[in-house]
Amino acid sequence: MENNKLVRWPKLVIGVVILLFAGIIYAWSIIKAPFVSMWDSGQLALNYTLTIIFFCLGGFFSGLISKKTSAMFRLIVSAALLFAGFFITSFIIGGGGSIVVLYLAYGILAGTGIGFAYNTVISATNAWFPDKKGLCSGILLMGFGLSLLVIGNLADALGKAASIGWKTTYIILAIAIGVILLAAAFLVKPPPQGTVFPAPKASKKKQKSEAIKDYTALEMIKRPSFILAFIFITLVAASGSAALGVAKDIIIDVGAKESFAVMAVGLLGIFNGLGRLTSGWLFDNLGIRKTQFISSAVSILAPLTVVLALSISGQQVSTLSMIVGIIGVCLCVFSYGFAPTTGSVFAAEFYGPKNFPLNFSILNLILIPAPFAATLAGSIKAATGEFRTAFIILAAGAAVGFLVNLGIKKP
Repeated sequence: MENNKLVRWPKLVIGVVILLFAGIIYAWSIIKAPFVSMWDSGQLALNYTLTIIFFCLGGFFSGLISKKTSAMFRLIVSAALLFAGFFITSFIIGGGGSIVVLYLAYGILAGTGIGFAYNTVISATNAWFPDKKGLCSGILLMGFGLSLLVIGNLADALGKAASIGWKTTYIILAIAIGVILLAAAFLVKPPPQGTVFPAPKASKKKQKSEAIKDYTALEMIKRPSFILAFIFITLVAASGSAALGVAKDIIIDVGAKESFAVMAVGLLGIFNGLGRLTSGWLFDNLGIRKTQFISSAVSILAPLTVVLALSISGQQVSTLSMIVGIIGVCLCVFSYGFAPTTGSVFAAEFYGPKNFPLNFSILNLILIPAPFAATLAGSIKAATGEFRTAFIILAAGAAVGFLVNLGIKKP
C-alpha cells in the first residue's frame, strides 16, 4: 500500500501538466487576437461556444468508449485532434481561409480533442486516489483553470513578438500540445486491478461500511439526485461563466483603464484554479453536504458583489468601486471553480467508480448551458447599458440553486 501511495503522486503531477496545456480552451479571449481584425466579436464568440460544446461532446464520447478502449488510445486520439486543430488554424491567420475553417479546426477538432484529454486524464488519475477524490479532482482541475494565466499569457507574448508572430505561435501550440498528449498516452494509466489504497476518512460522527453502488449512465440519469445535481451545478457555474465572458468590460465599467483591466483579467485564472482546489479540499474534509452549502453561499455572494461595485460606480467612479468590482469578478470565477469539482465528486460518490468516465462526462455537460450566461449578460448590457440587471438575475438563479441543493440526496 505504501508503494502505491508513493507512485500515485507523480501521476497526479503528470495529470496537472497535461491539463495545464489542455486548458487552453479558457485562453480563447487572449489567443483570438489574430482574428479580431478578420471577423466581428459575435462570430468569434460563436467559435468559443462551439469549442465548449465539442469539448463536452468529446468528453462524452471518450467516456462512452472508455470500457472498450485504453487510456493510451484515447490520448493518442486527443493528440491527433489537437495538433490538427491548431495546425490548420494557423493557416487562416492573415486571411488564409474562411471562418468556417476556424469553426471546423479550432471549434470542432481542437474542442473534441480537449474533451478526450480532460475525461481520460481525470478518470485515470482519480482512480489512484479513492481516499482523496475531492483533493485529486481539485488539483487536476486547478491545472486546467490556470491555463488561462500560464499558457494564455505565454501564447500572447509569443504572438506579439515581432520575430515569431501569431501564425508561428499557433504552429508551436500545435506541436507542443500534440507532443505533451502523445507522451501522456504512455504515462497516464489507471491502477492495476486489485490495487489497494487507504480507505476514505471516516466521518467524525459515523462511517457507513456499505460500498458505493455502481450505477450505469442510464440508471444515473433516471435518478432524481442526478437531475437536481445537474441543475444545481449549472446554476453554480452560471455567474462564473458570465464573468469569464465579460470580466474586462465590468472592470472598465467600475472605473479602470483598459490596460489595467487586461492585467486584472489575468487574476481570473488564479481564482478559477483556487476554486477548484479549495472545493476539492472541502469535499474531502467537510463532506459533500457542507461543501454544497458553502458552494451555494459563494455563488450567491459573488454576483451580488459585482452588483454592489456597479452601484457604487453608478454614484461616483472611485478606487472603492474598482476594488469591489475586481473582488466581485474574482469571486464569480472562484465559485465557477466549484462546479467541475462538484461534478467529479458527485459522479464518484453518488454513482460509483465502475462507470465513472461516462457518468462524469454526462455531468460535465453542464458546461454547455453555462456559457449562455455570458450571452445573457451581454444582451442585457446592450439593452440597458449596464450589467447590474444581469448579475441580479444570476444571484437569483444561485438562490434557486440553494433551494435545489436542499433536495439532493445520495441515492
